[in-house]
Amino acid sequence: MSTRVLEIRKGVLNKNDELARALRERLHAAGLLTLNLVSSPGAGKTRFLELTLRTMRERGLRPVALVGDLATDNDATRLAQSGAPVRQITTHSRCHLEAEMVAGHLDGWNLSEYEYLFIENVGNLVCPASYDLGEDVRVALLSVTEGEDKPLKYPTLFNSADIAVITKIDLAEACEFDRAAAHRNLQSIRPGIRIFETSAKTGAGLAEWIDFLIRERAARRGAASRVEA
Repeated sequence: MSTRVLEIRKGVLNKNDELARALRERLHAAGLLTLNLVSSPGAGKTRFLELTLRTMRERGLRPVALVGDLATDNDATRLAQSGAPVRQITTHSRCHLEAEMVAGHLDGWNLSEYEYLFIENVGNLVCPASYDLGEDVRVALLSVTEGEDKPLKYPTLFNSADIAVITKIDLAEACEFDRAAAHRNLQSIRPGIRIFETSAKTGAGLAEWIDFLIRERAARRGAASRVEA
């Protein structure tokens, strides 16, 4: 790769990081906990998020979501069935979301009316790893159908994640998924990472996941209040 290409790429990432910092401040000022969900295509990310949004609303919480895709608005249509406000970000040829895209699609929303912002990234385990979207929590999802060695194959993404969610856990036995090996692999790439095992079909792990989100938002807002004081 030429020096010129490297300079351009570095410049793009530096600009994105500056925009992400400003976006994070904006989201914090509105009181939002922001999560960036990243997975490969077919990992069950949209179904998991749809169930998360619906369950949160049933519990009186106020989530909102942005969903990125190369072409269609199919995922946004599915997520809207949860009753939460949802907007589509169509990236066309880009295989990832960027902070500028996220910021632009928030215009017109009164962010202070919400508590949680979920960003469903484009299905890809490579490019999204390099782009900060102003999130508080980066969530890497992998399904049991993908195999327990996924973290070893894509270490950059999993090393940048704060949380790992194993999806479709109801299929673990049928897929001969080695849960212990998956946990070991995740911990070897990202020591101390919090892992949730979930099933959108049975609802397994969902209550624990949402309880975590509630505690995480409360803890961050409490920390911010202490700093301001």
